[in-house]
Amino acid sequence: MSGDHPAREIHSVLTTVMFDEDQVEQLREAFAPAEFVHVQLWDSDGIAAALEHVDVAVIAGDLDDRHVRAPKLRWVHCDHSGLTRSARPEVFERGMLVTGSAGRSAPALAQHGFYFALALTFDARGLIETQDAHLWRPAPGYEKKLSLWGKTLGIVGFGHTAKEMARLGKAFGMRVIVYRRSEGEASGDVDVMLSADRGDSLDRLLDEADVVMLATQLTDATHHLFSTAEFARMKNTAFVINMARGPVIDQDALVKALHAGEIAGAGLDVADPEPLPAESALWDAPNVLITPHMTPALPDRTQRSIDIIVENARRYRAGEPLMNLLTQRDIYTHIRRT
Repeated sequence: MSGDHPAREIHSVLTTVMFDEDQVEQLREAFAPAEFVHVQLWDSDGIAAALEHVDVAVIAGDLDDRHVRAPKLRWVHCDHSGLTRSARPEVFERGMLVTGSAGRSAPALAQHGFYFALALTFDARGLIETQDAHLWRPAPGYEKKLSLWGKTLGIVGFGHTAKEMARLGKAFGMRVIVYRRSEGEASGDVDVMLSADRGDSLDRLLDEADVVMLATQLTDATHHLFSTAEFARMKNTAFVINMARGPVIDQDALVKALHAGEIAGAGLDVADPEPLPAESALWDAPNVLITPHMTPALPDRTQRSIDIIVENARRYRAGEPLMNLLTQRDIYTHIRRT
């Protein structure tokens, strides 16, 4: 055996995932011979009854107080990425293991980031407006625009989505700088790797990047990671693209930076709060593209989730480190939970 945890038996499993019957059967087989209780997500009584005795839960969303209070629950897998709402101090106080399905949509999320990068670079909004007006001409100054080729892509974070962003950046002929929390090996797609643990700051990335893509976890350390000072340091021709979580950006500071021309535009798939209120100043800020935290899915996204869960079941029993495991560094306390 290896890893930080001893081998464990699995006696009883609760799942609330909304998979097809044959997909649920894959989970049932992976956890066999443990008792397997599949309860519909909206069946509160059924969930409450199961949580009285299960030691493992595979759930469709984030954990809540019911899971924290469950007397025998030791491992919860939340079937999505971005486990901000599950990164609660009491989870670690209890010694509970919490994992997620990060990576299941990484290629699509990275492509979404480049949808923003291309749309901002090529002024998609302006081109569509001239098309709608039946005008065969570019917007004024369009002949001075430069494509992504040869520009610098700055990526904050280096998880599954960020790695795909780096790969796509190279495919577009970009130089790639990454700023990550921990030290680690750089892939061949990364030209410069910066690490907070090594004492590096964001400054070099901010100074050099033409496109900044955020793909970091939302933690207490990354809350408002991009605010007034960061936008002031960026090139006034640069774009910021948020594929992480809304509060990684101080939205008031972003609106001010856009109006002041400190940066050239923003692409946002996430906001703070969500849904973004109709009266938010962000809607009308200059050169902002907003999508409602929704990315087209990969055709095998559910199977990718299943593969992660099945592999983690094996690792849990073998005492090996779990994939996508929350740590105390992931704690996020700037949120009201129910």
